[in-house]
Amino acid sequence: MNLLSKTRAVLLLGATGLLGACMVGPKYNKPPVTTPAAYKETGEWKIAQPRDAINRGAWWEIFGDAQLNALAQQIDVSNQNVRVAEAKLRQAEALVEQSRAGFFPTLIGNISATRSRTPSVSGASTASSAPANVYNLSLNASWAPDLWGSVRSTVDANVANAQASAANVAGVRLLAQSQLAINFFQLRVLDSQRQLLETTVAAYQKSLELTRNRYNAGVAARAEVVLAETQLRSTQAQLIDVGVQRSQLEHAIAILIGKPPAEFSLAAAALSVAVPVLPPGLPSELLERRPDIAAAERQMAAANAQIGVAQAAYFPSLTLSGVFGFRANSPPSWLTSPSRLWSVGPALAETLFDGGSRRAVKKQAEAAYDANVATYRQTVLNAFKEVEDNLSALRILEEEAKTQEEAVKASKLSTELTVNQYKAGTVNYLNVVTVQATQLNNEATA
Repeated sequence: MNLLSKTRAVLLLGATGLLGACMVGPKYNKPPVTTPAAYKETGEWKIAQPRDAINRGAWWEIFGDAQLNALAQQIDVSNQNVRVAEAKLRQAEALVEQSRAGFFPTLIGNISATRSRTPSVSGASTASSAPANVYNLSLNASWAPDLWGSVRSTVDANVANAQASAANVAGVRLLAQSQLAINFFQLRVLDSQRQLLETTVAAYQKSLELTRNRYNAGVAARAEVVLAETQLRSTQAQLIDVGVQRSQLEHAIAILIGKPPAEFSLAAAALSVAVPVLPPGLPSELLERRPDIAAAERQMAAANAQIGVAQAAYFPSLTLSGVFGFRANSPPSWLTSPSRLWSVGPALAETLFDGGSRRAVKKQAEAAYDANVATYRQTVLNAFKEVEDNLSALRILEEEAKTQEEAVKASKLSTELTVNQYKAGTVNYLNVVTVQATQLNNEATA
């Protein structure tokens, strides 16, 4: 049989093996999860108007704060956690490319030139042969057909892991963006509290002056002056404490946008933002867009594919290999027909005994899949919980805000009336301190 005939025979064997190849392992089907027919809070909401004009990408723009918009745009560029997640995504994508290389043959080229001498033994005498040169040029080819789907399962697993990494990138980015928004508005709340405390300190200073004047006139006790001064100093201490909290939030924002805290500052400004209207009918399908749910589902698919990899190890592996090249003792005759060499042929290998190693690997893969299924279902449940938590919080806090505004109005009126009574000498200063403290608490809460 000549070289062409043998090559055809090997190719025929490989084609036959591919035609008979089968994909082992379980087919992936997304497991069912428990989803409610409606949110518990749905009945408490009015029908919202369509808001198709909302930018679904830069979601923070619905707050209408130019400074927040500028800060949020720096997340993608400078946030280090986002960069870490993106690097891991590139790593996962490269792993997909590496696993896909298993579908193709491997070609290795060799070229060498050696000079050697070997001894020749004849009877009791040993003589050395003359030194000889050997020139070698060859191309080695090998290919292991994916008969049982091991490579395909590995690729599927790596693709699913890469998709999970992409979801993780979105999750890390969303977390950074939301934390930026939270810190930004908390900082603005502190700015508003600072304004409130500064106004309150100014009012308490006037109250202290009033009490001192009444004490000097002999119509107030020394204890009232001390009480007024204590109230003033305590409020001044609260004002200082707000500065500490604001600095920490400012530093946190700097880290989120990838800057050293020393190089970042935000000018003080009062909180002025309208709470956007939230459509009440959030469909369950919307939760599938959550990065954490998407990542959990893709990790579950990757774990399922790993079961196929483990099962494929039970079956024999086929390797097709061939060598073609030239070998000669002198350069003039190196690349000539008499110096040509070749070999081609298949090899079939099967593990006959491994002490239960493959069975253990398969059990590990199945257990890992079961764990991922449970993680996915728990992630979905947590998502529904978070939606319910925030829907109920919005409803309850909206009611509380209205009541709190009424409490602020009432406490301001109470303070005004009590101060007038104190000026008239009908109540002592303890009454003034009590109503002023109530007003300050109500305004801070509001």
